Amino acid sequence: MEAALGRPGLDRHMRLIALPAFEDNYIWALVDDEGDALIVDPGDGAPVLAASQQGLWPAAVLLTHHHNDHIGGVAALRERWPTLPVYAPQDERIGFDAHQVGDGDTVTVKQWRFQVLAVPGHTRSHIAYHGGGQEPGPPLLFCGDTLFSLGCGRMFEGTPVQMLGSLDRLAALPGQTLVCCGHEYTLANAAFALAVDPTNPALRRRHEEANAMRQAGRPTLPSTLAQECQANPFLRVDSEGVRAALAHRLGRPVTNQVEAFAELRRWKDGFRA
Repeated sequence: MEAALGRPGLDRHMRLIALPAFEDNYIWALVDDEGDALIVDPGDGAPVLAASQQGLWPAAVLLTHHHNDHIGGVAALRERWPTLPVYAPQDERIGFDAHQVGDGDTVTVKQWRFQVLAVPGHTRSHIAYHGGGQEPGPPLLFCGDTLFSLGCGRMFEGTPVQMLGSLDRLAALPGQTLVCCGHEYTLANAAFALAVDPTNPALRRRHEEANAMRQAGRPTLPSTLAQECQANPFLRVDSEGVRAALAHRLGRPVTNQVEAFAELRRWKDGFRA
C-alpha cells in the first residue's frame, strides 16, 4: 500500500510507502531510486521482509517510542540484516542496541537528514523526526503516536502541559510538512472532531476526503500540517468553535489553553460515536 506517490512536490525519485501492520498500524518506508529505505516504527518485521522481496532494502530504522507495536519487529529485521542501524529515543525500555538520539540531534542516512524533536506526552521519551532528502519537496514528519490526523495520542505517561507543548511545537513546523503518523485513526478521529467542531468547513472537507480514501482502499495518510492546523481540534484549542463546545460541556468557559486541551483529551478518551 503506497501513500503520497502522486502528491505534488514529492521528489519523483522518492517513494513514501505506508506498510500496514496489525489492525491499524503503519510502518513507514521512505525509499530512494536505488531501493534503499528508511524504515520507521516497524512493530512487525513481516511487512518489511515482504517488501524486501520486491526490492526494498532497509538502510536504517527510526523509532519514535518504546511501545511494542512500534519496535517489536526490529529483532526480525536485525536477524535478516545484522548490521542494520537503528535510531531510538533514550529509554531503558528499548532493550536492544541502538543509536540513542534526543532533542536537537540530527540523523543523517545517505541523502536523508532528519532533525530529532522531543515530543513527550504519549510517553515520557517520545521523539519525532522532521526532515527529508536533499531534493526539493515537502518535509516529512514521522510523529509516531503524538499527532494523528484529526487527533492526538493518549497521555499514557505525560501531562497535559507536556502534550500541549509537544503539539504546539509540531504545529509550528512548515504547513507543507507531510504528517506521517503511526495509525490509521482518521475516520474515528473525525467522528469526535465533528462532535466538537461541526461547522468547521476544513474539517468537513478532510472527513469527506478521508472517507473516500478508505472506501477506495487507500491510506488517509499522510495529511499535511496545514490541513491539521485547520481541522484537528487538538491543534485548535484556542478556536471559537472548540472553546464554545468545551464551555457547553463544562457549563462554564475554560480558563486557559492547558485546561482546554486537558478537557478535550478527557472528552475524547470517553467518546463513543
